[in-house]
Amino acid sequence: MPRAYFSSATFRFLKALARNNKREWFLAHKAEYERDVRDPFVELITDIQAPLAKISPHFRADPRKNGGSMFRIYRDTRFSNDKEPYKPWASARFFHERRHEIAAPSFYLHIKPGDCFIGGGMWHPEPDALKQIRAFLADNPTAWKRATQSKAFSDHFAFWGESLSRPPRGFDPAHELIDDLKRKSFAAGEQFDEALACSSELLPFMVAGYKRLAPMIDYLCAARELEF
Repeated sequence: MPRAYFSSATFRFLKALARNNKREWFLAHKAEYERDVRDPFVELITDIQAPLAKISPHFRADPRKNGGSMFRIYRDTRFSNDKEPYKPWASARFFHERRHEIAAPSFYLHIKPGDCFIGGGMWHPEPDALKQIRAFLADNPTAWKRATQSKAFSDHFAFWGESLSRPPRGFDPAHELIDDLKRKSFAAGEQFDEALACSSELLPFMVAGYKRLAPMIDYLCAARELEF
């Protein structure tokens, strides 16, 4: 039976954190974070394990509170001009089983007031991985078009990220997929509103979305010589 995970309290906490992004405030309200944000997110991750395994047996939804699918709320401020210590959002990635061995695509979920979305793919892959994906794309255009130009995909998803202003070196400027070859990331997403995030429709929405994304994720796995 579908159930709701997040609530108006989830979004109230995240909005308050955005206004009071200080260690003292967070520590005073940590119990609210755990009750209204972290724990329901962990329950959602647990419940998506079975449907995700049906989409691909090689992707994992890890419900551990630390080191699992859910990203830490603590920001790494060492190399950032933004020194706010916490992320005023909650997010998770459902990763490939070989992610520790090779850069791999993921499925993704993002919960933030005014900016909720699901998605998947590879965001800013390292140069060697990016070169490999582009080469695979150039040699296998038909399967990419089938994965990303279908009605099921284009009616729901938009690609994220920047592109080169010119064709990448070594690739034909007249290639039929030159716009895709110029991408710096191969990731796409679909936004949804707070009402859906707080409803029992969230998990079915995620599963349906990941099924639509699966052909693109499968393609990226093939480009990286990974099983899907």
